[in-house]
Amino acid sequence: MDIAEKVPEAHDDGGTRLTVHVPMRWGDMDAYGHINNVEVLRILEEARVHAFGPPAGTGLPGVDVERPIFTDLPAGTQSLVVEHRVKYLSPLNYRNIPARIEVWVSAVKGASFTVAYAIFDPVAGTRCVIAETVLAFFNEVSGTLLRVAPEKKAQLAPLLGPANFR
Repeated sequence: MDIAEKVPEAHDDGGTRLTVHVPMRWGDMDAYGHINNVEVLRILEEARVHAFGPPAGTGLPGVDVERPIFTDLPAGTQSLVVEHRVKYLSPLNYRNIPARIEVWVSAVKGASFTVAYAIFDPVAGTRCVIAETVLAFFNEVSGTLLRVAPEKKAQLAPLLGPANFR
């Protein structure tokens, strides 16, 4: 099974999503048999990297991604998490197969953008978690936030869809 499916999916709400599959680790499970809430944030991070690529200069080369939002940043630019919001709808029980995660962009602002997610049980198809992460680009030399460049907005635009939260 590919980690990231290559074709974005259109949805009835007008949004387009990338679908990625992230393995659930045995150690992610808590005493109740479901994935611990802290580990859900790690799964969201993995989904974001599988969808948009790792930051430039980190790790060794791997597979190319459909939307290289992070891999093509200029030298000295970091993408930083500003905020997470997570809502647990149903327990995400441990299974030895990857969870299906839909990833899209729910907002693009002057100096930030929001990545939205839905995590599904890989067998039952139940939507277990919805979440959003606000990200900003940061210049590590000057210590300042950067505006979202027009080229980056153009990369994000095809994945623009509804917000998970109001």
